[in-house]
Amino acid sequence: MRNRVLVRGLTIACVAFWSISSACPRVDQEVRAPAVAGQFYPSDPAKLKLAVQRFLKDAVQASVEKPLALVVPHAGYIYSGQIAADAYRQASGRAYDVVVILGTNHTSINFAGISVWPRGAYQTPLGEMPVDESVAAALLAEDKNCTANLASQLQEHSVEVQVPFIQVLFPAAKIVPVVVGRPDLEMCTRFGAVLAKVLKGRKPLIVASSDLSHYPAYEDANKTDRKTLSALVQLDPKLFAAATRRLLSQNVSNLDTCACGEAPILAAIAAAKSLGATRGVVVSYANSGDAAVGDRSRVVGYGAVVLTTGPAGSDTKVLNRRVALPPPGPLNASDRKTLLALARETIRRYLSTETMPLPRGFSPRLQCPQGAFVTLRNGGELRGCIGHMPADFPLAQTVGTVAAQAAFNDPRFKALTESELSTTEIEISVLTPMKPVASADSIQVGRDGVVLVKGNQSAVFLPQVAVENKWGRDEMLDNLCLKAGLPPGAWKQGARFLVFQAEIFSEAAHK
Repeated sequence: MRNRVLVRGLTIACVAFWSISSACPRVDQEVRAPAVAGQFYPSDPAKLKLAVQRFLKDAVQASVEKPLALVVPHAGYIYSGQIAADAYRQASGRAYDVVVILGTNHTSINFAGISVWPRGAYQTPLGEMPVDESVAAALLAEDKNCTANLASQLQEHSVEVQVPFIQVLFPAAKIVPVVVGRPDLEMCTRFGAVLAKVLKGRKPLIVASSDLSHYPAYEDANKTDRKTLSALVQLDPKLFAAATRRLLSQNVSNLDTCACGEAPILAAIAAAKSLGATRGVVVSYANSGDAAVGDRSRVVGYGAVVLTTGPAGSDTKVLNRRVALPPPGPLNASDRKTLLALARETIRRYLSTETMPLPRGFSPRLQCPQGAFVTLRNGGELRGCIGHMPADFPLAQTVGTVAAQAAFNDPRFKALTESELSTTEIEISVLTPMKPVASADSIQVGRDGVVLVKGNQSAVFLPQVAVENKWGRDEMLDNLCLKAGLPPGAWKQGARFLVFQAEIFSEAAHK
């Protein structure tokens, strides 16, 4: 069943939970069943395949000659799916015969080795992805830290969430699922060298599954993650390990880790270098605060990185791009159409894939912080209306967020259904900052939206509400009192008012 409640938060941004198994699974267990389908990604096969395809369609264009290894996030797809797709897009269209997935250890607190799934398959809603048993057997034989103890894999999401992308992009390949238990530099670099030795003569892709910072505020994450990624693409495991230790020592508030998949990253760097990698490229970056359901007070970072051949060095230019924001002003027709399309696509994407597009790549004007409301109407009747008034998020992100809230989380209505979407009209109100006024006499009907505050109760009307209902000022304020749970006329004494204006536009006017 689709989750009706959409809130800003880290519900599935990255879940770390420890479990200690009382008995080790038998080594002859062959098919690893999905553990986080329906939580981190859709459990419905059609929705899951479409989610991956939509993310890949929106991904950063491939620009790397020969990807040997990727660093890919592993949070819930609604948060990090687009950044994961950016990384996988760099390797799309290539004929890999084996994909080694290096996961991290979230679930087995006492496991410190390297778990290799030895045979059979990993199962997702898209079917079974076969294990390359010859590579798995060689790893178990070559590295003393490798074991077929599977306890650390049965509930581990960091490997599992990568498999659907591989199934869609590389259906002819086999996989080698690995969980690297701890970021021991010597163990990880030795394993990386062994992995490269085993993969010689094959057409391999290595995927290191790792999110970045947990759980600083938005701006702290941006700064920390940029330093982490800059160290990663130097292709030096020792330097990377030292960089993460140094960043953790800087007492960044609420920073628990710089990379929850540090061990897979260390191993991937060592393996990729042994296979000929000479260059690290940061493809894209975001954190959970950039998502339509994100909370910027406590975030998880995500980076897409490629380790490849080519001119020696690193490429971090995507981390240094700065957009000069214009002063807020009226939107042009193109920006209005873009916001309307984003609102509709956000609703459609959630209905069809249980994910949402990452609001990015918009004009500088749409990156200006600004409040907005999204109003939905069906057959002329109100079907949902939710807004976010403070100018504390980029306008495009605000619109994506409140569009989803209006469709699925307005308490006055049932969640919008897929069958209703085609007949639902979307209207957007982009808000000016709120300003207090001395009295109700200063409120102008048709021009001003109004926030009424009295005691602990408050309510808001957009400027168009009074016009649509043919209310005068006093009638509007009486109805605003009723909306706030106050008796009519309560606005006449002891109430405070804030006013704002709105730029209002709808799909009907922009077809």
